[in-house]
Amino acid sequence: MIEALWKFEFLQNAFLAGILIGIIAPLLGVFIVVRRQALIADALSHITLAGIAASLLLGKYFTFWQGVNPVYMGMGFSAAGSLFIEQLRKVYKHFEELAIPITLSGGIGLGVVFLSLADGFNSDLFNYLFGSVIAISRSDLMAVTVITVIVVLVVILLYKELFFLSFDEEQAIVSGVRGKWIHFIFILLVAFVIAVSMQIVGVLLVSALMTLPVAASIRIARGFKQTIVYSIILGEVAVLGGLVLAYYLDIAPGGTIVILSALILLFVLLFKRLKQWKS
Repeated sequence: MIEALWKFEFLQNAFLAGILIGIIAPLLGVFIVVRRQALIADALSHITLAGIAASLLLGKYFTFWQGVNPVYMGMGFSAAGSLFIEQLRKVYKHFEELAIPITLSGGIGLGVVFLSLADGFNSDLFNYLFGSVIAISRSDLMAVTVITVIVVLVVILLYKELFFLSFDEEQAIVSGVRGKWIHFIFILLVAFVIAVSMQIVGVLLVSALMTLPVAASIRIARGFKQTIVYSIILGEVAVLGGLVLAYYLDIAPGGTIVILSALILLFVLLFKRLKQWKS
């Protein structure tokens, strides 16, 4: 494994990208779970898929577009979808949760339309659905790196505001926190993280990486900051462990990472149950 890691660039890209995604996905996932918006990752992932399908469709008809990384258009769609969710939350003030299924349905619909126009499924789109470490290029790694730096800096600079808004939005706004802009920035970050995470775990599984490590951490952490730390640690264990197992067992890395995340959650739940029985 070590020898192959030094020899093959795609493995280096996969592990480096995995390490970075293992940080930013659970990091934002903590705030998403606390806000009770766990399904937002699913909605944005489907919008992102529609953007990628649109990019692949354009590449079929326009030669110059074939050199454009589909992830970038996926990011654009995801960002637009995140803004659309925020607008719907304002429209449905008393039913804000409707914004997520509406966006998710629209994303699925767009994806299906673009696929039909492209005359069916193709292997490139399959890679984005379920993840493919082989498809991760240096440009993809650079995109992940840039997004990671931005996410970490924003969370550090706006930590108090994000914390306050996550637990008590009304009180935070009354206290002078610019909730509108903080929501706007946060939802854009989530959109970008989902877009760059797809090639590791895939569109259909990316939300699991943002929620399962957090679900496990909540059961063992004693505070919010500790939950963030544990979530990142468990996220890294799942990503790196999943990539190693996928390499040796020759199975899909995305599914392996998610299964490992689920097993970690199950272990934590059993551990807590046994601890309660002993006490």
